[in-house]
Amino acid sequence: MTLSPDELIAPEGPVLVAGGAGYIGSHTVRALEERGVPVLVYDNLSTGHAEAVRAPLIVADLSDRDALRASLTEHKPKAVIHFAAKCYVGESVTDPSKYYRENVTYTWNLLEEMRAAGCMHIVFSSTCATYGDPVEMPITESHPQNPINPYGHTKLHMEHMMKDYSRAYGMSFAALRYFNAAGAAQDASLGEHHEPETHLIPLVLQVAAGKREEILVFGDDYPTRDGSCIRDYIHVEDLADAHLRALATLQGGERQILCNLGTGTGYSVQEMIDKAREVTGHAIPARTVKRREGDPPELVSGGTLARDLLGWIPRRAALEDILRDAWRFHSEHPGGFAR
Repeated sequence: MTLSPDELIAPEGPVLVAGGAGYIGSHTVRALEERGVPVLVYDNLSTGHAEAVRAPLIVADLSDRDALRASLTEHKPKAVIHFAAKCYVGESVTDPSKYYRENVTYTWNLLEEMRAAGCMHIVFSSTCATYGDPVEMPITESHPQNPINPYGHTKLHMEHMMKDYSRAYGMSFAALRYFNAAGAAQDASLGEHHEPETHLIPLVLQVAAGKREEILVFGDDYPTRDGSCIRDYIHVEDLADAHLRALATLQGGERQILCNLGTGTGYSVQEMIDKAREVTGHAIPARTVKRREGDPPELVSGGTLARDLLGWIPRRAALEDILRDAWRFHSEHPGGFAR
């Protein structure tokens, strides 16, 4: 039985959102609250922001088994949405130990404590990085999973763990493989704020806001329509909606969900910059430099599993909408959540 997000079951306790003070996590917490679902946020605030959540917040790390056990025992959630992981490809290459520890080992901690507490549903933020270099385009869920960096390796390990726990212990899980998360809440109350910032859209908007002199374009000689890399950008509110739909589908009886989250439309770096100039009204100087190692020419989502299984259709897929919402947040919060 598939449920809609508005039919989410809130059994005997809240949904625990690990990493719920982060970028995608805080938008998902907001979406749960808007549907009347009790939420408990569990976040160490290493990259998240307490100001981004109104729900009860436990400031703790997934390495702290005692704090995790106490949270599950006291609040008795029956479902977890798991965002708490490291996500920088470059850092994963230079410090793989951190990624295997915080992504794989800490997820094992979470699964063990969930199992002991009888909390048997988990929705997990995976990534298109588990596919590695694409051998076909667009990338569907049947594409081989051959990650090329420790970040992708650890996310794939996390998927494997959940499959094994589902098979052995009866847990149900959803692994949602994101493409490029972007945008902000339409009311500008939530948005993307990282230190340091590495994502293209906020970097471009920082140039528009006068915080950077220029945006660097890494390569203009790719086999694409204008020579720059092409990516599939998905609005963060659409991502939040997909998590709620995945949770409702697990609660409806589905045991295993593995699907892409993307729009199926790719935009080049140059197209992104041009559209940002139009949305912000600023020149946004750009300078082309040599390619970065490991950047595939094109990453675009394919497949229909999210639509067919979850009933999920991106509603703010237009690049202009994504940029406009992000620009509104950055304009109203020039210093991040601290303004």
